[in-house]
Amino acid sequence: MLTARAEINLNALQHNFLTLKALSPKSRLIAVIKGNAYGHDASLVAHTLQQADAFAVARIEEAVALRQAGIPQPIVLLEGCFCLEDLYLAAQHQFQPVIHHAGQLADILSATLPNPIKVWLKIDTGMHRIGVFPEQVAHYVTQLSHSPNVRDEVGFVSHFYQADELNQPTTLEQLARFINATAPFPGEKSLSNSAGVLYWSDAHFDWVRPGIALYGISPRADSTGIAEGLQPVMTLKSTLISVREHKAGESIGYGGHWIAKRDTRIGVIAMGYGDGYPRTAPAGTPVLVNGRKVPLVGRVSMDMMTVDLGPDSKDQVGDDVTLWGIGLPAEEVARHIGTIAYELVIKITGRVARHILKTG
Repeated sequence: MLTARAEINLNALQHNFLTLKALSPKSRLIAVIKGNAYGHDASLVAHTLQQADAFAVARIEEAVALRQAGIPQPIVLLEGCFCLEDLYLAAQHQFQPVIHHAGQLADILSATLPNPIKVWLKIDTGMHRIGVFPEQVAHYVTQLSHSPNVRDEVGFVSHFYQADELNQPTTLEQLARFINATAPFPGEKSLSNSAGVLYWSDAHFDWVRPGIALYGISPRADSTGIAEGLQPVMTLKSTLISVREHKAGESIGYGGHWIAKRDTRIGVIAMGYGDGYPRTAPAGTPVLVNGRKVPLVGRVSMDMMTVDLGPDSKDQVGDDVTLWGIGLPAEEVARHIGTIAYELVIKITGRVARHILKTG
């Protein structure tokens, strides 16, 4: 019996891609597939989204794996290259590194590369994580433009940090800084992440680069992908491996923290933190059993978790269980746990079997 499994719906992935593309019709689309495509399998996602104009990953190891899997599209290195060896590798595979500090600039100016590469300049417009300050842009562009290691015009990227909060003024402030910093230069521009694509059409520019929305998950904490017209790509499932009678006043699980207030029936599910389901999930976190939501009870252990099925339940060993996905949005589960859906999907471990779904 196959228990813990993640169903990956490629039709939903295509639907989300086309939805995001329709929202940004004048822009080319960089599909962000870092973190193994947010836990969905980067090679699978890249092969499925062959119509993507480019892909983006965080680190060069991810990019090399995509080339080895036969992915020919441009690949942007969002964190850039960390050493000269990485830079040579980027030139060999024609990756497009992002430059965000003086050391990376020095490397590309001093290197002897086998061929020139396209580069992007990261501008810090307000997130204050990585990137050059707006007043440094002219210096970096001048240096890069005169380097024989750089081909084409230098591109420009920045990153929203509050675009999922629609009433905050910070996004418009970032947009204005980005426009002012890049206005004197002809290079292509990219600012919009998933939230930018969905909610800020003035920020689409030449390229958009959605990540989490491709997988059917909303970037907003108070919304769901379904509400945004997206479809969940991952549905995490398992199976009831035990159904037990449970008396009022009895505890269950490590520490005995949850105690039944009534006689009930407890379902044991083959799913735990060894599969990537958060150990921190509190009692009351919803789980879908036979089409109805039931509450998690007791602590999540490495291989098992328990739910209160109710005293009159008819659920049986072998019945399917949905932890999130179709019928139970990952965003809803994340809110109960006190995290974000990004973290849920990316932490699914290799023990969980991937089941690929596609029709037509």
